[in-house]
Amino acid sequence: MSDFTIRPTDPRTPQATALLEASHALMQSLFDAEDNHYLEISELCQDHIHFFAAWDGDDALGCIALAGMADYGEVKSMFVSPTARGKGIGAALLTHLEAAAADMGLKDLKLETGNSLYDAHRLYERAGFQRCGVFGNYAESPASIFMQKSV
Repeated sequence: MSDFTIRPTDPRTPQATALLEASHALMQSLFDAEDNHYLEISELCQDHIHFFAAWDGDDALGCIALAGMADYGEVKSMFVSPTARGKGIGAALLTHLEAAAADMGLKDLKLETGNSLYDAHRLYERAGFQRCGVFGNYAESPASIFMQKSV
């Protein structure tokens, strides 16, 4: 694979939308509706959301969003195309997001992920995230894992 770049992206661009739709379809196939906490594309366009994509030319390889909350940043919409997995894109997206959070003055990053997304758990743990309790508006659920990291 050639080099890729990570840049702010409008989630409504066709390539980003395709990634998000693939992510949503995967989550819907794995979890009950009440256990899906992804943001709709329109919600990713809010002022407090910063959306990034990894690009190889005109091909979007992966995406991630940072939701600026009152006292922390939340990782949202993390997804790497199945054809681009295992190439360091997920780790690079997380590193980019962490730098953006630091630039915003955020002290902590938090995330919710599905209990059966084992590859994602390993990626987050390698990036320094540790399990934590429920936060924000989430409810305790056996289908959810909550993690956090100091920035």
